[in-house]
Amino acid sequence: MTGVLVPRVSFSILAGLVLVCSASPTRADDNKNPNATEIIRSAQSGPWSSPTTWTGGKVPGTGARVLIREGHRVVYDVQSDRVIRAINIAGILDFANNKDTRLDVGLIKIQAGDEYSEEGFDCEAHVAEPDPKKPRPALQVGTPDHPIEAGHTALIRLTYVDGLDKQSCPAIVCCGGRMDFHGVPLSRSWVNLAAAAKKGDAVVALAEPVKGWKVGDRVILTATKLTYTKINGTEERTITAIDGAKLTLNQPLEFEHKGDGPNRGEVANLSRNVIVESADPKGERGHTMYHRYSAGSVSYAEFRHLGKKDVLGRYAIHFHLIRDTMRGSSVIGASIWDSHNRWLTIHGADYLLVRDCVGYQSVGHGFFMEDATEQYNVLDRNLAVQAKRGKKLPKQILPFDDNDGAGFWWASGRNTFTRNVSCDNDNYGYFFDIATDKVDVPTRMPDGTTQKRDVRTIPFFRFEENEAHTQRLYGFKFGTDRDSRLIRGDRQHPFVVRNLKVWETHYNLQPSLAYFLLDGLKLSGGTYSIYRPEYDHHVYRNLHFDHIGLRGLGRAGSADGGGYEAVSVQQGPFTCENITFEDCRCQQPLFAFNAAGSKAGQVGHFRNIVVKNSLAKEGTVNDYVPLEV
Repeated sequence: MTGVLVPRVSFSILAGLVLVCSASPTRADDNKNPNATEIIRSAQSGPWSSPTTWTGGKVPGTGARVLIREGHRVVYDVQSDRVIRAINIAGILDFANNKDTRLDVGLIKIQAGDEYSEEGFDCEAHVAEPDPKKPRPALQVGTPDHPIEAGHTALIRLTYVDGLDKQSCPAIVCCGGRMDFHGVPLSRSWVNLAAAAKKGDAVVALAEPVKGWKVGDRVILTATKLTYTKINGTEERTITAIDGAKLTLNQPLEFEHKGDGPNRGEVANLSRNVIVESADPKGERGHTMYHRYSAGSVSYAEFRHLGKKDVLGRYAIHFHLIRDTMRGSSVIGASIWDSHNRWLTIHGADYLLVRDCVGYQSVGHGFFMEDATEQYNVLDRNLAVQAKRGKKLPKQILPFDDNDGAGFWWASGRNTFTRNVSCDNDNYGYFFDIATDKVDVPTRMPDGTTQKRDVRTIPFFRFEENEAHTQRLYGFKFGTDRDSRLIRGDRQHPFVVRNLKVWETHYNLQPSLAYFLLDGLKLSGGTYSIYRPEYDHHVYRNLHFDHIGLRGLGRAGSADGGGYEAVSVQQGPFTCENITFEDCRCQQPLFAFNAAGSKAGQVGHFRNIVVKNSLAKEGTVNDYVPLEV
């Protein structure tokens, strides 16, 4: 009905992630309503800057509401600080890859259909599976085969516009379309130091030359010395010169960064030539989201100053309830920094590859899997630095998650973590947290069927060659501190981790898991080495400890009169095999145990224990007698 007023209200149902970005009334037929802001529709394919691309011959300007129609490919070819209110993409918006571009916008919505809308982004509720015979609507800021070229920058500045819902906008939201961000590839987004960088140095040596890094790039050097004060050892600098594997920085370093021996700090590049940012980081920040049936990937793009603080579902990069509909998608070489709400959230999503990304400074957990249903995701060679303490989000799915600053946080074992590094986060490098009560989740089985399985009995696919360092609290924390900690796993589904590395960390590793195998660990420095292990069918083998100062392999048992605070008891047997202590000067025992068990007859097995140039004031092995059993 022409001219009939349709009330539009602003609301946000957080549990379902309904996203509504308009608070002003509009009419059912905006084109025929002279009082409504005109919708500028594409008339044909062509450059954004050409009047002939648009109906009425008018190039979109400040405050414009834009619809790119199905079948039209519009090439964004301008640098403009004029703020577009919103763009609906039913065709293709393709950023020119051979020139500098800038788009300031309140909302980009990628969804099929000829209707312009600023609402209805609960896409999982109403968007049907795309017709494979029809082209997808797409936002293309570079493509995998044709990224934005070197020497040019594509910049999207998410800008709040009056009348948009502050809970949800500004935003880029993909509802069953394609969303791609691809910049110039880097050989590595982060590398280790090749030599120690001393206080006062302005030139640092990298472990390998890096292609794609350039003068003017912003880099960070990670902290490498454990401190319990608020002094921050991670430093930001700008590259002023590059000579092979040597970088010259814009100012001398204020801290020393280890680069000799096996434990070395990292240098990470935060700059990319494809950028999505919030125009006003101190005001209303933006976010990006992929929904079910979407497509596309991210490579070598920068997402900065994003994430809505304390708002559920409004993250820097968010894969929301996509399940396996985006199988084959990836996030490669991205830089995600200064986020007020996590770096990358994988929620109800499967088969996603995240590799060689840098996360720096977030409120709450950084690389985050949200509700324990996530499966078959691979996180490989990512760097997580300074995930800060946040607080629980309203109506969050898992109530036991405190959101208190883990570089990596997940709650289902059916995922892969390899070659990642986490450092200088507030509470945890890696936190595998999980419900203590039975929770059945649909799980894809090897034969392709889906069956409900108790999430507590789902072991890690792979957790190998991960590293944590310079953590004020935990490096690796497997399990929780809640009352019933040891109720996970069984003999048929052991938790296996291999070849870990942890150094300069307070609580280096805490395993609160039954049926646990730790095969390969290099642990150096810090305070508590293996802290409060819950011995129930645990096997520790091929472990090397050096320069530990308080305690080696910790204990099970109730608190004893000496002030030790451990609260666990031995529930089952354990084995220690091929364990080496080297250059250790411990205040407490190398092996500290309590003679406490849930039942009589629990045993421990030791084989090939080597002590080199090490001394423990309270003995190599000390069996403390608890006050209560």
